[in-house]
Amino acid sequence: MNILIATPEAVPYIKTGGLADVAGALVKEYRKMGEIAYVILPLYKNIREVQPSLKNTGLKIKVPVGDKVREGKIFSDQSLAYFIECDEFFDRQELYGTSAGDYDDNAARFIFFSRGILEACKKLNLQPDIIHCNDWQTALVPLYLKTLYSSDDFFAKTATLLTIHNLGYQGLFPSSEMPLTGLGWELFSPEGIEFYGKVNFLKAGLISSDILTTVSDTYAKEILSKEFGFSLEGVLKNREEDLYGVNNGIDYEEWNPAKDRFLSANYNQNDISGKRACKRDLIQSLFGTSDKLRVEDAPLIGMVGRLCEQKGLNLVLKSVDEILSLGAHIVILGKGDETFHIGFADAAKRNQERLSVTIGFEEALAHKIYAGSDFFLMPSKYEPCGLGQLIALRYGTIPVARRTGGLADTVYDYNHLASEGTGFLFSDYTPSAMQDGIKRALCVYSEKGKMEKLIITAMEQDFSWAKSAKKYIELYERGIRKRNP
Repeated sequence: MNILIATPEAVPYIKTGGLADVAGALVKEYRKMGEIAYVILPLYKNIREVQPSLKNTGLKIKVPVGDKVREGKIFSDQSLAYFIECDEFFDRQELYGTSAGDYDDNAARFIFFSRGILEACKKLNLQPDIIHCNDWQTALVPLYLKTLYSSDDFFAKTATLLTIHNLGYQGLFPSSEMPLTGLGWELFSPEGIEFYGKVNFLKAGLISSDILTTVSDTYAKEILSKEFGFSLEGVLKNREEDLYGVNNGIDYEEWNPAKDRFLSANYNQNDISGKRACKRDLIQSLFGTSDKLRVEDAPLIGMVGRLCEQKGLNLVLKSVDEILSLGAHIVILGKGDETFHIGFADAAKRNQERLSVTIGFEEALAHKIYAGSDFFLMPSKYEPCGLGQLIALRYGTIPVARRTGGLADTVYDYNHLASEGTGFLFSDYTPSAMQDGIKRALCVYSEKGKMEKLIITAMEQDFSWAKSAKKYIELYERGIRKRNP
């Protein structure tokens, strides 16, 4: 099968979130399976700086964006990935915007990229059986294939699959941007891509892609409801028979405590003694030493990710004093909303010996937190899948998480009577419910034998990409049959 993954980001080239991990890992897994797979993404400034060996194919594309035609150049990385260069749109420090907000021309940028993907396919003579689109930045591709490219024989058999990584991000733009798409005004309607007076790029993919997926089974059900549907639940209900959940995985080569180069000691489920050394190293680097507090014996709760309300950071901020009063220590790494930057920085000043907050992202520190923490806190308001809990389980760090989306699908709530499970789930989105989940976890922490069994059970879980990749292949085949009955 000839597979093209269209994405605004992918590891190892560029990353702002879990989407990049998914796109990069899938290509690797497909190639292991013997499939022909490529990824295509914009040639951002940051990619050019860290990947100077990318090859200019010498091929150029011309892409209409409104009444102007923009030129793009096609670069490649050993036929594993293709990149579309257009300095006007992509030679910028960030991918989608700055701390001040999204780039004003994001509509034009990703209209260019979406049509550019199809033009690049033709120039490269790369005829995909399936184009796997990801999020709003590529969601126009299926609609273009059904409209502007519907009579193009080159794509006559090409099917599409759109993965919704987070329904909260839809690509909404003023109606004045509609002419930039090159699509007719008849599509600016409730049955088309109009959405409360705006143009909705994600909706374009929802109404036109052959197959729709989300990144967990539970999230696929949740987004059909008003609570989680972000006002698109009606559109999704109409496509329910084509909507599937496929749990994300993680790259077990990158996330492997037995070989992780960032750790002071390596370990596996057969010998977890190195985890204690990792905790000691993390504490030393963040808190220094303190015999009085006996920090090593205290439970250590870690968090790595975006600091925003969706991730439940408001619950954590309201609960810092209560959590610390239970004898726990907290380490947080991430960036996001300025409100949380300020709030957690202030809390860390008040609790320097018990709370460590690092604003930003440091790869080495992320690995050390996953390995050195006892528990990993994910109190998300909603969570399409989540990768943090999968990595934490791999490292024997026990999730304390809200029962929503992919967290509900991948963390098995601990049964205290049977001493079975892989983490601690809570349901209500309240500080008290989260605190109760943490208290349940700390009860087990106090019993060494139960805690060690829990760590080993967590590490024995398999969330590698093989199973998920196989399911995607099955859905690709379903989409191809639908496209070519």
